[in-house]
Amino acid sequence: MASSLQIPAAISSSTSAFLGRLPSNNKNSRSWEVSLPGRKHGVCKCISSPSAEQTAYKTKVTRNANMAKLQAGYLFPEIARRRSAHMLKYPDAQVISLGIGDTTEPIPEVITSSMAMRAHFLSTVEGYSGYGAEQGDKKLRATIASTYYKDLGIEESDIFVSDGAKCDISRLQLLFGSEVKMAVQDPSYPAYVDSSVITGQTGLFQKDIEKYGDIEYMRCVPENDFFPDLSTISQADVIFFCSPNNPTGSAATREQLTHLVQFAKNNGSIIVYDSAYAMYISDDSPRTIFEIPGAKEVAIEISSFSKYAGFTGVRLGWTVVPKELLFADGFPVAKDFNRIVCTCFNGASNIAQAGGLACLSPEGLKAMSETINFYKENTEIIVDTFSTLGFNVYGGKNAPYVWVQFPGRSSWDVFAEILEKAHVVTTPGSGFGPGGEGFIRVSAFGHRANILEAAKRIKQLYK
Repeated sequence: MASSLQIPAAISSSTSAFLGRLPSNNKNSRSWEVSLPGRKHGVCKCISSPSAEQTAYKTKVTRNANMAKLQAGYLFPEIARRRSAHMLKYPDAQVISLGIGDTTEPIPEVITSSMAMRAHFLSTVEGYSGYGAEQGDKKLRATIASTYYKDLGIEESDIFVSDGAKCDISRLQLLFGSEVKMAVQDPSYPAYVDSSVITGQTGLFQKDIEKYGDIEYMRCVPENDFFPDLSTISQADVIFFCSPNNPTGSAATREQLTHLVQFAKNNGSIIVYDSAYAMYISDDSPRTIFEIPGAKEVAIEISSFSKYAGFTGVRLGWTVVPKELLFADGFPVAKDFNRIVCTCFNGASNIAQAGGLACLSPEGLKAMSETINFYKENTEIIVDTFSTLGFNVYGGKNAPYVWVQFPGRSSWDVFAEILEKAHVVTTPGSGFGPGGEGFIRVSAFGHRANILEAAKRIKQLYK
């Protein structure tokens, strides 16, 4: 018995070879009948596979070579990927995340009510507004200046309101360009190095030492009190410095920051000072680089409402570029940054900025302080947990991060061990730079019940 199949005219030559010679004298026909040996109950399927020459379409645009330098994925999405894989493996496990530094407690109502009111006002003729000033609302800029920089010579015009400090890091890198040499604390927040790589400031990644070429890695470890030996640093045009530091939780002293400012002056460098955790400081460590005499001539400061008010999703921050800060040719840095902002940014959300003003009201400052104190109580629980187990523990006092040492062990191995056996997510220290190898960072951002449960599991794991 034979079966007949209808074969489309557009069938590939490779398939026609399998079927046998197709008639060539019927050019107008759309199909042919081809007889194949058939089975009584069988089905014959003919599948056309693409030829070797058929590949995905490619443009003629060359990939940015700097993107190709980047190693693997950005740290925190990689942690999220591993967390998701773990949850697939253990679907019934109650995984607790103390890794990515995302806030967990609700935004205080005194702040959200102002944002809600501003949002509703937009639905009225008299309350609607479109594009705002790229630099931010003048009242908010003035309030930031009077709240955080009172008597320090920082004015409203020096402040640029943004959608967060992380975004401003990349805008500053665009400002500096590819010809500058960057120095960074080691370990440090990965965005500093990655944005430097993308901008073209670095050489290739050197796998043997886990560093990019043409970056000065300023080693910050317990042996030097987490402050670099600046005498070992060669010429650096831009110095990224975070205090309190992410990930180590260490806050630089007034003496140390005075030394840093003097170093920048002696070398003609610009400091990009990240003060995103300044409100967590509980001792007399400076809360802003501008407390240091002469800093306005050598420093830019970036900060954010993210970890103060829970604005990690709302997105609101600011950058201070003093009018005294000048490039080598005498041109004001603030004017070029203003040009970058006006080109790349349409200004922060007017609803978010209404929230920022509420944050800085007396009631908002009190509410933010209460939230910060809650997270600091969490740090005390985490510090006590690892300390009683005999680990060397750093940070926690002036920051929402605890830096725990596991001598002689791989950070990623420790991360995997705690995730696998305790179902708790941390952050491997080596993800912040080679100086973080042998450490993990534990975030205090979490609901109290989760913090206590995580502490219980970790004690059981390492008892």
